[in-house]
Amino acid sequence: MHGFANPARFLRIARWLTPTLLLSGLVIAGAALAWGLTGLPAERLQGDSVRIVLVHVPTAWLGMAGWSVIAAASLVELVWRHPLAAVAARAAAAPGAVFAALCLLSGSLWGRPAWGTWWVWDGRLTSMLVLLFLYFAYMALAGAVDREGGSSRIPAIFGLVGAINIPIIHYSVIWWNSLHQAPSLSMGSSAMAAEFLIPLAAATLGFSLLFSGVVLARMRAILARAQTEARLRRMALEA
Repeated sequence: MHGFANPARFLRIARWLTPTLLLSGLVIAGAALAWGLTGLPAERLQGDSVRIVLVHVPTAWLGMAGWSVIAAASLVELVWRHPLAAVAARAAAAPGAVFAALCLLSGSLWGRPAWGTWWVWDGRLTSMLVLLFLYFAYMALAGAVDREGGSSRIPAIFGLVGAINIPIIHYSVIWWNSLHQAPSLSMGSSAMAAEFLIPLAAATLGFSLLFSGVVLARMRAILARAQTEARLRRMALEA
């Protein structure tokens, strides 16, 4: 872990890894979505609306994964003081929020024909909406700390506390009565037909690669901005 603590070493790796992840993610996700639109059969009960699963499930996973990255990076920052941990947490916040919003949007589009309503205040939907608000709060808090020069430990602590919501999202359909279906996938078993499972796995992989590439690109942008600001301050002092 500490081998990548040097920003220069990290940037050398991220410079070629970022476009690789973005391009491969675009190709795999695009192929999976095209496969879903043209090659998947209509589901017996839900018809063609079931194709939304190829967007809804990956975005739900990455909405939660984004905050998991924030929490893990916050822990590393607080315990080991890793110099890139805060950068990684801030870089994951915006793409995580986008995927959480896409999850809620695609879920509403799927829920209208499946449930007869755009929204219900059940455990899964409500806890996912709370996650989106947590993203907004984290970005606002981290931005305020960066502008005002406060302690970076404050958003790190918030990132760890907010992680409590992740298991709530995951187990909400088990703990409470819900219109939302129970998990179709679990360790070692699947209730999903193979013709849906394969493109779903491909879409999840593609979106995950896209998420990773965007996070790396944002980390590079944050480091570049910090270097530019440091250079400008040095020039101002010399002048």
